[in-house]
Parts: sequence; structure tokens; C-alpha cells
Amino acid sequence: MQRRIEVCLTPALLNLYTIDSSIVVVIDVLRATSSIVYGINNGAEAIIPVANVEDCLTYADQGFLLAAERNGEVVEGYDFGNSPFSYTKEKVGGKTVVLTTTNGTKALHMASTTAHQVVIGSFLNLKSLCNWLKVQDKDVLLLCAGWKDNFNLEDTLFAGAVVAELRKDFTHFDDSCVAAEDLYQLAKDDLRAYLHKSSHSHRLAALNIEEDVKFCLQLDICEAIPVLQGDSLVLLKTT
Repeated sequence: MQRRIEVCLTPALLNLYTIDSSIVVVIDVLRATSSIVYGINNGAEAIIPVANVEDCLTYADQGFLLAAERNGEVVEGYDFGNSPFSYTKEKVGGKTVVLTTTNGTKALHMASTTAHQVVIGSFLNLKSLCNWLKVQDKDVLLLCAGWKDNFNLEDTLFAGAVVAELRKDFTHFDDSCVAAEDLYQLAKDDLRAYLHKSSHSHRLAALNIEEDVKFCLQLDICEAIPVLQGDSLVLLKTT
């Protein structure tokens, strides 16, 4: 079976791809998709991604946790933002979280309109995600959330890690795959050191959340793969 894997380097380019029969992996490693993976892994019942801060408020009387981040900071008046340390078992176990972020939830909504299936990727669940993708009979698009529709390094590095892992299982690759994998091979021995070059890393450093960055670059500490079902991200049943 011939399968295609492609990397979309920014949501601004998504309209160039045909994804109605593809699995789309949404990537926003610093920090939305890392926090989503960690939250689902820690027993969150569901995470509902919404596009706007105001949309969170429509869920205010339903007993859900409300999480809103803009420009790297928690929006005032919300339970928390998108730091992975807010998605522990103690905080989210058995609960539903309504989440909006600057980049990740936007990419999710764009993908959901036409993709065959949407799942969430991060370094935290890299191995389990790749093992699952290997045995699916669908093309794969790795959608980097970027930063406000611009290319970013960290999401592209993760896409490259997936390409490196899946190279033997797919037959068609685009140039973005080649570039992403080459970047990953350059960076893989010390992701954090490489990402000191990135603009978002500097943005987060200014907010004094270096521990978040380090956390999000850990490999394979989660097995959960969040999947979009209807309006909610839930645990994908892989067996």
C-alpha cells in the first residue's frame, strides 16, 4: 500500500492540501498539544478546543474547567492556561476542560472542517503516536500550528521526528518532510539547546516559564493519543 506523509509548515498553507481522506496530526508542542496529551493521559474526560476566549464563557455554567491562553499568558479570570503543569491528575482527572490558545486550537478547528480524522501530537507521546500511524491505512498530514500563521522551529522539529520514525512505512514524502527531518536530525541530540534559537523560546523565556519548555521536550512519557470526536478531544482507543 502506498501512503503519503506531508508536513504543512503553517496553518496558512493548509488550503493547499487535500485532507478529506487523511489523518491530520495537529502539532503545537510549546505548549498546547503537549498539555492536551498530558491532560488526556492524566485522565481528563475530554478537552474541548474553542477558537475564541469568549467561547469559553459559554461553558461557564456546566461545571467544566475553563482554560484560556493568549500570547503565552493565562487570560485573566480563567482557571488556567496551557501550561502542562496545570494538567495533572489532581487538577483534570475525571474533568472536562474547555481550552482556547493562540495557535493550537485555531489549527485544530481548521483541520476539523475537512480532515478524515484529527489527532494530537507532541514529544510526550511521539512513540505511541507513530506506532499507531504505522498501522493505519490513511495518508498523514503533520500540521504545524506555528506562531500566528508563521513558520516556527519547534513544531517543525516534532514533525521531523515523526517523519524520521515513519520513513520506512510511507512511500511518498514532500519537500517539507525532508526539511523537517533534516532539522530534527540536527537538533535531536539536544532539542532544548537547538530551540534556544527559536523566537517562541525567547517569548516564553520572557514569561519565565522555562520549566514548561523543558517539560514539553520530554520524549515518550505519555501513551495517550487524543482524538477529536465531535467537538471534544478524547482518548483514542487503539485496541
